[in-house]
Amino acid sequence: MRIVVLVKSVPDTNGDRKLELETGLTDRAASDAVLDEISERAVEAALTLAAKEPESTVELLSMAQEEAQTVIRRGLAMGADTATQIVDPALRGADTNLTAEVLAAALKRKEFDVIIAGNQSTDGSGGVIPSMLAELLDLPALTELTTVDFESGALKATRATESGTYELRADLPAIISVTESFPDGRFPNFKGIMAAKKKPFEVLSLADLGVNAEDFSVPHVIMTAVSERPPREAGVKIVDEGDAAAQLADFLVKNRLA
Repeated sequence: MRIVVLVKSVPDTNGDRKLELETGLTDRAASDAVLDEISERAVEAALTLAAKEPESTVELLSMAQEEAQTVIRRGLAMGADTATQIVDPALRGADTNLTAEVLAAALKRKEFDVIIAGNQSTDGSGGVIPSMLAELLDLPALTELTTVDFESGALKATRATESGTYELRADLPAIISVTESFPDGRFPNFKGIMAAKKKPFEVLSLADLGVNAEDFSVPHVIMTAVSERPPREAGVKIVDEGDAAAQLADFLVKNRLA
């Protein structure tokens, strides 16, 4: 069984997260980078599935800045076999359309039975990449899953919603996205950390994938302007000296709130 896991390097949620005013992009230097928690759950799901199928392999795939290699290797330390990282200056600030196009191009170079992703990252929280990849690769997609398993050469899964639980099934190859209902990622031990340094790690560019980031024949989101949030003005304090109701009514009228 060949499993590819999409993983992402994100700013640590315990750190200082802010935007660059010049670009409107995340200031990644403001906090440490970590492997997204939902990515760790996706890796854990892959390792659990792989353990049930003889001769299974787990490969990590990530589109990230060059310095994220250390973060991605955490997935290798957890137990994944190989990793591929897509690095290119033209990808800075890439929207979901370009991200999906690049990941799809990388996946077309590989042989796989299952692609596993988190349902949404903690930085962008888009939650659309798995479905976009399914469209680009013409694959069945089982998204927002709470459980998954192999059964007779197919995937059997469940999705819990407010209205009930869905029983899902898809033939392979397929793409799935996991939720926080899946177990936490295992903590890498010393042996795993040392082994991760020697595992195959491929780095690709847009040229390697034949993708042009400036090709706008496919719609892209382009940021045209960014500005800092204006400072909050002091509020109006109403002291009740018998005329509080009149003061409040006057305030609402002046601010066109009534």
